[in-house]
Amino acid sequence: MTDVCKPNEAELPQDLERRDLIQGAGAAALVGIAGAALAASSPASSQTAQSTRSAGGTEKGSLGARLRGVQHFGVTVHNMERAFAFYTEVLGGTEIMRDGDFYGDRIQNTLLLKEEIEARERALNPRTIGVPDLRSGAQRLDVRFIQFENVVIELLQYRDREQPQGSGASFAPPRDETSPAFPRSMHVCFYIRDDVDFNQFVRDLEAEAARRGMTNVKANRIVSAASNRDRLQSPLESNTNPITEGPSDGWTLMYCKGSEGEQLEFVQVRGRAKQLFDGAIETRRRAVAALGN
Repeated sequence: MTDVCKPNEAELPQDLERRDLIQGAGAAALVGIAGAALAASSPASSQTAQSTRSAGGTEKGSLGARLRGVQHFGVTVHNMERAFAFYTEVLGGTEIMRDGDFYGDRIQNTLLLKEEIEARERALNPRTIGVPDLRSGAQRLDVRFIQFENVVIELLQYRDREQPQGSGASFAPPRDETSPAFPRSMHVCFYIRDDVDFNQFVRDLEAEAARRGMTNVKANRIVSAASNRDRLQSPLESNTNPITEGPSDGWTLMYCKGSEGEQLEFVQVRGRAKQLFDGAIETRRRAVAALGN
């Protein structure tokens, strides 16, 4: 979310400067989350090249040719300070900027018009379906942007006007349904370096989060567990799922909840999977470069 403004304000110079800052911070995400972190070293297979041509949107005049790539992923949080500590102090991101106290007609319409119309059509109080009252200023929106190596994460908190920025009190309670199987669910994927012991990373991540009282941070295992105690006592090698066949050969993953209960994924990409991603990046770069000729 890069085009937010406070009530009754025109497009002021500081708004333009803020937008330029946010867009520049996301330039490192030019080719997306997992792919951008992989070095382009292997030629693309004909199948990968064909799929990139057909689905990559690189033809002149296409919508895809007008995009710069992924700018950021956003996570609406219940506790801004806890989430900020998790993404900066635990996962090592760097703060780009923070802003907040956003309210008024323009920001309400920009973010929540569809939900307001839906509430009106269903004869519901908008608050009952998660619509804060930014219009009058009864609620406010705060944002913080965090830079990682190849992507930007935006943290958003909707709070009551009386609550100071960054406080733990949020406009709405967190949703209990956090399964990634729900349609409309989203997740943020982080790339683990090739030389890192991935299983040990998972153990250390949970331990560091627990030390800070972040009890929501729970990583899955590849073995069944009847309780959290059983999950934590699982063998170290059960912390990650290495795929050893098919196109995903060399892809290792784990799913974990973040400090706010949001869905995260961590991956290492090697072998055949790495070659496929590397080839797709190189093919994409050549296609984009050709558009400039």
